[in-house]
Amino acid sequence: MPGRASGIGSWPGGDVLDALRTTFGELPEPHLPYLPELPVRGPGAGITGRTAALLVDLPVDLQPSGWRLVDHPGRDLARARALLRQDLDGLAEVADGYVGELKVQTAGPWTLAATLWLPRLERAVVDPGACRDLVASLAEGVAAHVAEIRRLVGGARVVVQLDEPSLPGVLGGSLPTASGFGRLRAVEEQVAVAGLRAVLDAATAAGAADTVVHCCAADVPVGALLRAGPGALAVDVTLLGTAGWEALAPAVEGGTGLFAGAVPAAGPVPSVTAVADAVLHPWRRLGLDPALLARVVTTPACGLAGATVPVARAALTRVRETAAVLAEHLRR
Repeated sequence: MPGRASGIGSWPGGDVLDALRTTFGELPEPHLPYLPELPVRGPGAGITGRTAALLVDLPVDLQPSGWRLVDHPGRDLARARALLRQDLDGLAEVADGYVGELKVQTAGPWTLAATLWLPRLERAVVDPGACRDLVASLAEGVAAHVAEIRRLVGGARVVVQLDEPSLPGVLGGSLPTASGFGRLRAVEEQVAVAGLRAVLDAATAAGAADTVVHCCAADVPVGALLRAGPGALAVDVTLLGTAGWEALAPAVEGGTGLFAGAVPAAGPVPSVTAVADAVLHPWRRLGLDPALLARVVTTPACGLAGATVPVARAALTRVRETAAVLAEHLRR
């Protein structure tokens, strides 16, 4: 069985077609190409603005503090939607005739709630009612997004990735208040899990072939993410630590996939051996069956927007090469 590789999401530069051609060129079948995000184009192309463009009946605008929920849509939201439309049009051109898995990314509901602001200038995550509305709106928007991509790329099996970099802070009560002098109250884990599950279920109901939750924090809440029921977890395995691997191992043995972030998101690209060892060393230490490497997709540790285009391209080359090394171990 061949190894598989993919990317996480963001990409440097502002040329949508070039980014798409690179991701599809570096990650041909059986790998997992993806729709990259190009945040250098402005706030509407970043993780919050891009996901806010998917929300249904929850308009936003842009303030000095960031994206804010408002009563009526305006120019900022129109710009974010136009950028997303540009990306989808580019995807339809580059992926014309493509058959295989295709990954798309949005912010998860709790990262969205942590980065969107209420009209009274506090994070939406402080308001349980606002959080419920965000979960419902995002679920509906993600479902429509999946349907649109399936329409544009008829041969695609859509994989939906929810990015949750803020989830550890949401669960741990470490997010700062608007003043910066306090910390916001933690969200109960069962509430967070239910919100994540609602969006994942909506994606699946809309025809997504698989789902992934990504969190590249050092304190990734593995247990909470697994209870939400994604098909796979995407984590930075270089930060996972012994406890993280021990929490993850039973899930991998039970059928959960692993998107193993093993190439730094910026800086020098490590050797194939070093990247492969970031997966293989803990795998052997825990006594995991080598056959389970079939459920591993090698990726960069996080998005590549902070790298140069050549380094980002080299990172995708490296994860593809590493996937081949893991495949060799799988066949032993």
